[in-house]
Amino acid sequence: MKLKLLLLTAVAAVTATAAAQQVTITRQRDLGVTGFYPVLNASAERVLFTDLNADGLSALTLATGDVTRITDAPGAGISPAWDASGNVYFMSQTVGDDRMIYRAGNRYDAATARTTQVLAPQRGAVRPLISAAGDVAIRGTKSYRSTASTATTVYTDQSSLVINDANGERRLSPVESFAGYLWASLSPDGTRIAFVAAETGVYVIDLEGNILSRLGRYEMPSWLDNDHLVVQHATDDGYQFTSSQILLLAADGSFSRELTAPASMTMQPCAARGNIVYTTIDGHLRLMSIEVSK
Repeated sequence: MKLKLLLLTAVAAVTATAAAQQVTITRQRDLGVTGFYPVLNASAERVLFTDLNADGLSALTLATGDVTRITDAPGAGISPAWDASGNVYFMSQTVGDDRMIYRAGNRYDAATARTTQVLAPQRGAVRPLISAAGDVAIRGTKSYRSTASTATTVYTDQSSLVINDANGERRLSPVESFAGYLWASLSPDGTRIAFVAAETGVYVIDLEGNILSRLGRYEMPSWLDNDHLVVQHATDDGYQFTSSQILLLAADGSFSRELTAPASMTMQPCAARGNIVYTTIDGHLRLMSIEVSK
């Protein structure tokens, strides 16, 4: 009886929290471009996008609709990153004389519209990573950092989260996952990590690996602010998507809200400062602005 009462009390507390959250969609519009895998900058003024195969990279200015072509490089759309000054870091790949794939790290200077190779071609994965402070690290066999900052960055490596900070590098595996981790990202204040364990879904942990919440079987989590994330919720029949929608979740697991319908086939959300850019299954980039209040 005591256990039942405790469970009912916990459910009531979560329900009350959810009911108190008010979500208002203040703006929705089609961005007039075709693209996939959008990446908003921290000020929510510009968004990167690529093609379905992640080849090439462009930047759209949301206020004007102007599009800047950054590169045609194969693979450039795989996890590019903005720094605090509006510069773009991306990976490019080439096939060497030995028929092996080599990946390089590149920096696009927003002021001069010039691209500089900052990390020489190398075998294996190359990952641009953004810290909460706005500096960028490119991780590979050899690495690069845009500033001397030791601000925290995180990425996934199979079933590990690899955290780099002032104390060096450490690996955490807070959740068992034979299929590995995906989509690790830091909260805006740099104190928590959201990631996906392939078999069980989205988790939020602190920097010591303590699990703070399990949010459900969703994909591609992106921090809207320190208290909320947006995610993709897709279903499939083993061959193709049967539904896909965008959800808003409280980072503590107390609240969820549908932002688009399952039949909308909307996916790949990215968020910043109350704004969400996402795409449809046929590549129509869209913007949604929301306000969350109690």
